[in-house]
Amino acid sequence: MKTPKLGNSGVGIPAIGFGCMGLSSVYGTADEAESIRVIHRAIELGVTFLDTADIYGAGRNEELVGRAIKGWRDGVVLATKFGNVLRGSWADGKGYDIDGSPAYVKQAVERSLRRLGIETIDLYYQHRVDPRTPIEDTVGAMADLVKAGKIRYLGLSEAAPETIRRAHAVHPISALQTEYSLWTRDPEQELLALTKELGITFVAYSPLGRGFLTGSLKRPEDLPENDWRRMNPRFQGENFEKNRALVEELEAMAQDKGATPAQLALAWLLTRGPHVVPIPGSRRIARLEENTAAADIALSDEELRRLERIAPVGAAAGERYPETMMAALNR
Repeated sequence: MKTPKLGNSGVGIPAIGFGCMGLSSVYGTADEAESIRVIHRAIELGVTFLDTADIYGAGRNEELVGRAIKGWRDGVVLATKFGNVLRGSWADGKGYDIDGSPAYVKQAVERSLRRLGIETIDLYYQHRVDPRTPIEDTVGAMADLVKAGKIRYLGLSEAAPETIRRAHAVHPISALQTEYSLWTRDPEQELLALTKELGITFVAYSPLGRGFLTGSLKRPEDLPENDWRRMNPRFQGENFEKNRALVEELEAMAQDKGATPAQLALAWLLTRGPHVVPIPGSRRIARLEENTAAADIALSDEELRRLERIAPVGAAAGERYPETMMAALNR
């Protein structure tokens, strides 16, 4: 697998990383032993860029990843995030607060280090920008953690272009993590060019549309009762049906190509620029292997045009988050 660099750090990361969120939370109940096997298989395949966050499973995901990488630490680039503070459950609609204060940054990193069982975090993201705290203060505190040896590189998630520039002026930002896929193409407006200009890796989360682009979901009822996607506008009512029609076209193209819809979606992202690194997640080894194989799929100009017809900018029906969560984006 190709190994682009993490920002300007010189550290190599795989062209496709692994998002660990679904192994502990959000998408229904997962099997911990199987989740650890999946992480081990990812590392064996060269998918050594692992992504978690302190809010995933209220800390349980970091603990899981920490157990999984025990004995494998030197072979992985580990990313986690801070700043989203749970105040209730996803199901009750209370969601979370955002805290980017310097004091909180320094508290959060100690908790993450303890849960992960490591001494240094490779890439530490601010999960969402705190409108009450100047970005210079938050990034300044993160820079102090670099000096203290707690973290190596800094990242932001779902930050606005001006915020990224201000942050980068305080301390180099190595990665920006933002949702990007065939049905979420907002980053093409400014963020892809900006990150390329500044030498920042663009980490594309939910590159498979939270599973929708795999073709595995035929009806909203296919989602487990405790699956957060039931609250997501794109998975509801008429939006689901419209989005399902888009995926059916993707499935037809995949059949012509001798690939899977997920592989097409990931291969397309890999054409968006050498600094774009998708981080699909999976609970099953077979799906992980399928996703990883997308790195070997080449798309012709005609195939890229066909994908453009299938999923032009704005093609997805519905917002990508409920209204309260949308308010925390692009700050």
